[in-house]
Amino acid sequence: MRALLQLMRPTHWLKNVFVLAPVVFAQQLTNVDSITRAAIALVSFCLASSAVYGFNDIRDREEDRLHPIKKDRPIPSGDLSVGAAAAFTIALAAGALGLGLSLGAAFLQVLLGYMLLNFLYTTSLKHVVILDVMSVSLGFVLRVLAGAVAIDVEVSAWLLLCTIFLALFLSFSKRRHELMLLDQQASDQRPVLTNYSPAFLDQMINVVTASTVVAFALYSIAPETVEKFETRFLIYTTPFVLYGIFRYLYLTYQRPGRLNPTEDVVRDLPSIVNLVLWSMAVVYVIYYL
Repeated sequence: MRALLQLMRPTHWLKNVFVLAPVVFAQQLTNVDSITRAAIALVSFCLASSAVYGFNDIRDREEDRLHPIKKDRPIPSGDLSVGAAAAFTIALAAGALGLGLSLGAAFLQVLLGYMLLNFLYTTSLKHVVILDVMSVSLGFVLRVLAGAVAIDVEVSAWLLLCTIFLALFLSFSKRRHELMLLDQQASDQRPVLTNYSPAFLDQMINVVTASTVVAFALYSIAPETVEKFETRFLIYTTPFVLYGIFRYLYLTYQRPGRLNPTEDVVRDLPSIVNLVLWSMAVVYVIYYL
């Protein structure tokens, strides 16, 4: 059971909170039906993402044995057989699709698109420079779209832009961590890393960092946003966004560890506190001001 739980990578479920973004920004937190459907969508994506991880670990088990961290995963370490992992992965995918079907055909289509994207990523796209990172980012966009479809609301173009830039920021930072951690063995474990360099990744991180902050700031003061929420105070949540990004960069550059920054940040108390405070501030501004 412990090996199966590790295969699911529950610490990575944090990425699926993007599914909940539409229910917050569409002012549906007081709607019980919307909250219920959003919760089902979240669970569905957690199961789907775990199925994707299972498929990835089965396919990449030989490469993972060469990785200083991934070698300890259940399949490459020998704690879980390929057959058992495959059966469990199929069960997870079936569970995700079953829940997705309960939310309607539109949601199921987005969920299938997410799973297809990750299948293509595992089999081919992750070996194509730039497209590998953009594919990961598209997965976050699909999460937001799925959340919007689940509660039948129109997703804001601004929200999609913020999601894209933030996802690119996380993805490029992860690539940099992999490149620095693996060093000379990078090409053996992930061939696409030979097409990246620390300097190039630093440039990309600089671009998407600025884009993320600017996109959120412009969204918070856009006329349609002010009209929708009937307040101009959303801009005052920007310092939390800045701190979250700066803290992430601090963990990436000043306190690098064996874990990639995304895994490290969920164990970082200042980052957790900042995320909670930002969430509380956003809810207060949108619902109570």
